[in-house]
Amino acid sequence: MTEWALGPALAAYHAGVTVICELAAQFTDDSWGAPTPCPEWRAADLAGHLRCVADDYNEYLDDAPASRLSWLMATGAEPASLARKIARQNAAELAALAEGHGPEHIAAFAASARAYAQRLPAVWDLPHHYYRGTDVTVAGMAGVACAEWHLHAWDLARALGKDYSPANPELLAAGWQAGMPQLPLAAPLEVAAAGAARAWRPGSVVLAGAWPALLRASGRLA
Repeated sequence: MTEWALGPALAAYHAGVTVICELAAQFTDDSWGAPTPCPEWRAADLAGHLRCVADDYNEYLDDAPASRLSWLMATGAEPASLARKIARQNAAELAALAEGHGPEHIAAFAASARAYAQRLPAVWDLPHHYYRGTDVTVAGMAGVACAEWHLHAWDLARALGKDYSPANPELLAAGWQAGMPQLPLAAPLEVAAAGAARAWRPGSVVLAGAWPALLRASGRLA
């Protein structure tokens, strides 16, 4: 079984940030208005969301284990309820975001995400939050962030009419499982609210493996 360990985890994390920047560089002024698999979000909106959520991860780490995310997770709410609340937070943060274009948002995202990564080695094993009997460490939350970057890379690729899959999906799956006790890979998310992905149906092809499992768990594949 693949282990979510610091060295390979940071490499996968940085790869996710890099591929987002590479995909973002392929958008034109017009194509930033393209739809994405995330309901109601154009590519430019997704860029803004990435900027917001990278800042959120830094805030959660600042305040761990007593962050606003920690308080939410400690309620032990059902996964669908958690998803709705986080989706509302995502929508509110995006609405409050200062005016900016896709490239500006991606540049801010990359700076914030890389700053987060620099903080991780010193606090890797410390507690981050708690959910229904499971202590999630900073390492686990970094696994969530890493998976999120690669999943949003897939969203951006789809907006460009392309496909994307990470080099080591098994490692991403290990990170997801370390940080998402509320949503095991065998339990796909069915909430389609702002910030939660809509199921994307690639014809009748049935896919297997760690990457399709992540796409399903995050609501991107039916």
